[in-house]
Amino acid sequence: LLYERHGEPAAVVQLKDLEVPKLGDCDVHVKMLAAPINPADINVIQGTYPLLPPLPAVGGNEGVGEVLEVGRRVTALKPGDWVIPADAGLGTWRTQGAFPEEMLLKVPSDIPVLCAATLSVNPCTAFRVLADFESLAPGDSVIQNAANSGVGQAVIQIARALGIKTINVVRDRPDLPKLVERLMALGADHVVTEEMLRKPEMKDIFKSIPRPRLALNCVGGKSTTEMLRHLQPKGTMVTYGGMAKQPVMVPVSAFIFRDVRLRGFWMTQWRKDHAQDQESVAAMMDALCQLIRRGQLTAPACTEVPLQDYRAALEASMKPFVSSKQILLL
Repeated sequence: LLYERHGEPAAVVQLKDLEVPKLGDCDVHVKMLAAPINPADINVIQGTYPLLPPLPAVGGNEGVGEVLEVGRRVTALKPGDWVIPADAGLGTWRTQGAFPEEMLLKVPSDIPVLCAATLSVNPCTAFRVLADFESLAPGDSVIQNAANSGVGQAVIQIARALGIKTINVVRDRPDLPKLVERLMALGADHVVTEEMLRKPEMKDIFKSIPRPRLALNCVGGKSTTEMLRHLQPKGTMVTYGGMAKQPVMVPVSAFIFRDVRLRGFWMTQWRKDHAQDQESVAAMMDALCQLIRRGQLTAPACTEVPLQDYRAALEASMKPFVSSKQILLL
């Protein structure tokens, strides 16, 4: 799926037939199996993301493929192995491709294909924001907004496996009871709407669990101000997205009297910083694959779409309140 200019995805993305280039000595010929449509993919095509590939470009930063053939200098991969992108910008919305070996990470092929296809962005983000900012112990709690997002669903499950309680904030919507039920089934301890964050009943939640030391924000605007109220003194709020397209608003009193910390996180930057530290990357992937095997981490709610229906999938991925990730089957 190729785009030659930036703009609205359904208008600029086209399905084109291209030759797979000849395999170089260090290249790997991959047959793509499945690739999701993430919010960042849409922003890249619109031209609003901080990292833009040169045009024309193939869409998609995430997905899983099977190795068909390897160049004669390739040592770590063999035909039949499953691989995911080692970094953003691979262009995963395609049936086949030839990629340099260092752009691919091997993953076990005994995990469900949809888990592998959605592994490299959201679960990794969830894993890092839970691990890198506060040292959380079983019984501690975390508060997060957009809890029904891909990252949000992964945070709920990883936290549950670690014995950490989650307070999950979602926008009010027509099918709210259904969404609450789904998040509780994933292991959420509490699901509240943004309006409820302002209500005195929030105090009832903290009778049974401690106030959170960590808040995870991917919305911005009012939502963050409300979450901060419930954070412990010296707690940390990590912002990894800004879906409301509004700045993070923080009362001065939160800084002075409660000494809260505000941090940012971008998975792409983490990968750049750890490019030479393959042990950290491998440890994270290993931990996530273990959780998947134990059934403690599942793929987000998905809608599987054949490649030729890509336009409908792009449009669906941009609708509000859609709690299902569009996955292209390749």
